[in-house]
Amino acid sequence: MTTFAPSGGSLAATGAPRRHVAAVIRVASGNFLEMYDFIVYGYYASYIARAYFPAGSEFASLMLSLMTFGVGFLMRPIGAIVLGAYMDRRGRRQGLILTLGLMAIGTLTIAITPSYASIGLAAPMIVVAGRLLQGLSAGVELGGVSVYLAEIATPGRRGFYCSWQSASQQVAVAFTALIGLTLTGFVSGAAMSAWGWRIPLLIGCLIIPVILWLRRSLPETAAFQHISHPRRAAEVLTLVAENSAVVLIGMLLVVFTTSSFYLITAYTPTFGRQALHLDTTTVFLVTMFVGVSNFIWLPVGGTLSDRIGRRPLLYAVPLVTVLTAYPAMLWLVATPSFARLLLVELWLSMCFGLYNGAMVPYLTELMPPRVRTAAFAFAYSLATALFGGFTPAICTYLIERTANKAAPALWLMSAAILSAFGALMSRRFATAQP
Repeated sequence: MTTFAPSGGSLAATGAPRRHVAAVIRVASGNFLEMYDFIVYGYYASYIARAYFPAGSEFASLMLSLMTFGVGFLMRPIGAIVLGAYMDRRGRRQGLILTLGLMAIGTLTIAITPSYASIGLAAPMIVVAGRLLQGLSAGVELGGVSVYLAEIATPGRRGFYCSWQSASQQVAVAFTALIGLTLTGFVSGAAMSAWGWRIPLLIGCLIIPVILWLRRSLPETAAFQHISHPRRAAEVLTLVAENSAVVLIGMLLVVFTTSSFYLITAYTPTFGRQALHLDTTTVFLVTMFVGVSNFIWLPVGGTLSDRIGRRPLLYAVPLVTVLTAYPAMLWLVATPSFARLLLVELWLSMCFGLYNGAMVPYLTELMPPRVRTAAFAFAYSLATALFGGFTPAICTYLIERTANKAAPALWLMSAAILSAFGALMSRRFATAQP
């Protein structure tokens, strides 16, 4: 069991609640943009498929696009170690500024690359490179923000504070869906395929200077200042390796979070259009409501975990998901409609929010203080790279191979079982959890 500075650093709780609110907003705003830039690709995967990955069939083209979406996640473990080591040596604030710049370059690369028809094979190669750069940045962003919020949290409210890391991402989910709804209303289908899908990517690039300005004013946490931290990246890697058991257990804990998140957000527009044959407006509207629902449930989960402990939620939510996900999905695909898709997604949203609200602070508490960012980010990134990031591609493949449109529920149930096992295994590393 690791410890935190009780006052939460230079943003100490004693007498400075407004500074805490301001710090949460500044750090979460960058996390919003990072997630927006990362998931917007998934929302427009079918359009990107036609622009960069022409193939003999619509399924093959879409799979190439979704696999490129997943490739970005393969870089996340590398980003977690390399940039996480940088944060553990140089500070949380400086690292969070660096990740923002890398994400900006990756997003701009995808937004302005000419189509396959214009420059041939170079087009998908450049897009993959941009996606890899996005993955490198995102690999440590989640860990960096979570650790920062945990280290500034007031006593007994770490779960609530950490929940705003994920809550800020849900603003990105809803915002991206809102942009999709707007474009659908004003841009024709042909124009959307030709150039309209680039607009959301360019919007993300335009927001970056504002977020960068906000992050530059972040103070460093006292928890970082008050511990001895590694002087070299090699020392960080050694410490992470020495704690490989807790990192692997942390990875198992994250599997359900990352798989459920990408299932109900990034995959929803594709699933709704391709599998359920619902119109674009419907699927974007559902996705927007899911983002709002996630935003509500995450602080609820974090606050509840502060009161009753983390582990009850880490056991109960995966169990409920295993029992209900497949029946709910069968009910949806039997007669697809806006109402049914919305109800099923909102149910899964509640499961995600309650679980993640408890899991994120629990994971920060498991990790060794001297390499907290690198270890947290590496555990999170491994789960995302191996499971969550490929959720859209795996679900699409399962539906194609089994001819069962409810098959995504089987993937989600498998993720829930793995995370429940991780929660059980974590007990030996968390003897003094709240």
